[in-house]
Amino acid sequence: MTVIAPRLTLERKLLTEYDLIISLDEVGRGALAGPVVVGAAMMDASGARRRVPEGLRDSKLVTEKRRPDVAARAAAWVQASGTGWANAAEVDEVGIMRALGLAASRAIDAVAAQGGMTGRALVILDGNHDYLSRVHAAPIEVRTVIKGDRDCASVSAASVIAKVARDSYMTQRHDEHPMYQWNRNKGYASAEHRAAIRDCGLSPLHRSSWAIADAPTLF
Repeated sequence: MTVIAPRLTLERKLLTEYDLIISLDEVGRGALAGPVVVGAAMMDASGARRRVPEGLRDSKLVTEKRRPDVAARAAAWVQASGTGWANAAEVDEVGIMRALGLAASRAIDAVAAQGGMTGRALVILDGNHDYLSRVHAAPIEVRTVIKGDRDCASVSAASVIAKVARDSYMTQRHDEHPMYQWNRNKGYASAEHRAAIRDCGLSPLHRSSWAIADAPTLF
């Protein structure tokens, strides 16, 4: 199957109306353990004229071995990038959608802390649901884009940056809780992960409010 590379068509159009775009994508929504992470990639009109990095795709379409290199090139390509996190306890406390909003708001703050956020900005949010606006402290314009991570190069950049950050975190947590095999499943509902939960119970990184024991495989 031919994989179509993401382009900058939408970004270039929007940047005739806005001074900046901040593209967001999340990872970890369906995991049983670990945080949800939102990646952010900021771009202005001059940045949108730069060539899309070779191999940049939605993170799900990039092999695990290649993702760190692609993420590094994506971060160097955009004007600023960052990640926002919401941990398992926050998911349990406020629910997954509000936790995604918290992570998205924190991702925007991470980009803003790097400077350069002047003028009118638009957030491109992958998917069809705006989970950011009700959470972010300051008013912000949001446009949801279905399949943005596949079609929009800036969203692809946010996607792979977030994926590499979260996967690295879960791999590092593996040594603390090796029975769950997070170095392989990254907290998602693999058969080995569910079996370990049945045998050993939940760790502090699990989303204890979820019906984990009978959770279906999510990837």
